[in-house]
Amino acid sequence: MISTSSLDDPWPSTVAPNVHLVQLSQVTIDALAEEDLDLANEQAAVELSPFFVQAASANTWRYRSRQLAASPGDASWITRVIYDPTRRLAVGQSGYHGPPDDTGMVEVGYAVDAAYRRQGYARAALTALLERARIEPAVTVVRATISPDNLPSRALIAQFGFVEVGEQWDDEDGLETIFELPLG
Repeated sequence: MISTSSLDDPWPSTVAPNVHLVQLSQVTIDALAEEDLDLANEQAAVELSPFFVQAASANTWRYRSRQLAASPGDASWITRVIYDPTRRLAVGQSGYHGPPDDTGMVEVGYAVDAAYRRQGYARAALTALLERARIEPAVTVVRATISPDNLPSRALIAQFGFVEVGEQWDDEDGLETIFELPLG
């Protein structure tokens, strides 16, 4: 692996200090979007598993690849790798959908490989995202959109004080409940 991805700016979690959100380079994201795990691992600073090129993950990377092509400045805000340096494992992905919008809202997203669920990784990733949002003056509210039947994710965000504010239809994910957490 060569170091074209940045470990210099991993977003740590105070809940689980051994969990970092590691930024990937455009080249790595493009490789994941093409489901080319070998090329992604040649470029990434951390070893990625087949989870990162499964259908749901690959869809995320395709979207992020197009997003970065149109708006390279979004790179530090978008999806990162949930990485456990103690175990040297990339266990999932998490990040914002982009920088804050004109109202100061950022939307979070996270997914943990089924092999590593129920080990605190989603909580640690969400904690890191919220801590990062709180130190960014432009961010005033954090949003999460979750399928009504995703009870574990709904339970997780409830612990952080997110409040249901509505629902929306997503062409890819179907019906989603919208939750928000005002900062301040």
